[in-house]
Amino acid sequence: MPHLLPLWEGHERDRLVEPFCGGLAVSLGLDPERALLNDVNPHLIHFYTWLKRGLVAGIQMRNSERLYYAHRRRFNSIIQSDPAHPDAAALFYYLNRTGYNGLCRFNRRGEFNVPFGRYKTITYTSDFSEYARAFRKWEFTNQDFEDMRLDRNDFIYADPPYDVEFTSYAKDGFTWEDQVRTARWLAKHAGPVVLVNQATDRIADLYAALGYRLSYLSGPRMISCTGDRTPVKEVVATRNL
Repeated sequence: MPHLLPLWEGHERDRLVEPFCGGLAVSLGLDPERALLNDVNPHLIHFYTWLKRGLVAGIQMRNSERLYYAHRRRFNSIIQSDPAHPDAAALFYYLNRTGYNGLCRFNRRGEFNVPFGRYKTITYTSDFSEYARAFRKWEFTNQDFEDMRLDRNDFIYADPPYDVEFTSYAKDGFTWEDQVRTARWLAKHAGPVVLVNQATDRIADLYAALGYRLSYLSGPRMISCTGDRTPVKEVVATRNL
């Protein structure tokens, strides 16, 4: 946020667009009046849709291995039969709070398959009604990013899955071809663009070749499949700013 706020200054009345909204850290930090927030993970968007309605979770939440696997089985059953059910949203929250190292991972069958975590204590929330006000003028979508309907002056913040081996955030993964497609799509936007990624050599070369201005920072790693929290070098690529 300290790096992004100066770029956002002067655009507060524009619509914020996030093609990969993830955990909403940026949207909640910038607190725009209008936002279009998209993610490829349908269960995440379903959760946010229920938060917009003032979700109050009615499931049991405990840092218990037995309860975790029971809830995981129920979640995988519900998303096959009734994915719009409010319990699917509550279970998705619980699984992400309780699962191993904060991972969100699905197999090829679309089943959540993260094992039980190893946290000593976890604080859970059941009443999410306070989010209804913040989300009131925010639109949530679940589609391919290139299908999003953009306005010329939209301020785009794009944080795609990093250029690393782990690509199972959604069942279809996120390939190098998707990285290229993202960068090229955003390079066509007439308004301001901020694109961030792990600063691998091929990412830096791709962004530079498309005319982005590059800067670098050391970013904290909050989620890792191995538990490694070593800071990583990130690239911040901007256009029309």
